[in-house]
Amino acid sequence: MVKAGLTGGIGSGKSEVSRRLAALGAVVIDADKIAREVVEPGTPGLAEIVEAFGAGVLRPDGGLDRERLGSIVFADPGKLKILNGIVHPKVGARVEELQRAVPEDAVVVYDVPLLVENGLASHYDVVIVVDAPDATRLERLRTLRGMAETDAKARIAAQASREERLAAADIVIENEGTLDALDARVAEVWKDLSGRIPRGDRPRPAS
Repeated sequence: MVKAGLTGGIGSGKSEVSRRLAALGAVVIDADKIAREVVEPGTPGLAEIVEAFGAGVLRPDGGLDRERLGSIVFADPGKLKILNGIVHPKVGARVEELQRAVPEDAVVVYDVPLLVENGLASHYDVVIVVDAPDATRLERLRTLRGMAETDAKARIAAQASREERLAAADIVIENEGTLDALDARVAEVWKDLSGRIPRGDRPRPAS
């Protein structure tokens, strides 16, 4: 098994890379998706968030208002730390559960937005960073997600710097060009990852 940590700043296009790797055969474990699952209505995670931040972070239907919560925590490092302390342990437990079900000969891609911020690089055989200039990321957040410029800048500032992510990278996927260029680069990376699977990890035939 090869464990690859995939990360990139908000607006870098990490999700596009994740989808392409999954299509090529990777088993993708998406930390963001799991983070949403562990705070769904009725979960202990959501109850803890409401206790910490108040009922104002809930939508009328009882679900989590992510935009409202984001505007609170990304402007205050202390509150972001509180939120991470609630969500991250629950995400970690679910990731371990999913990992136990993965075949031994798989390439597992862990899609982890805050890999660098949380010092998780050593947990993976290889770290892949999707990179784009901050100005490009800001423009994508404004035009593709409809995010206010102040909110977009706050979210970028709350994450690791571009230089910090690149320093942690074993493989860099530059994503400021065309989708065709991204496809070609992801195909190269997939070939690299597939070649890293140790022979001893391949399943043995039944006797």
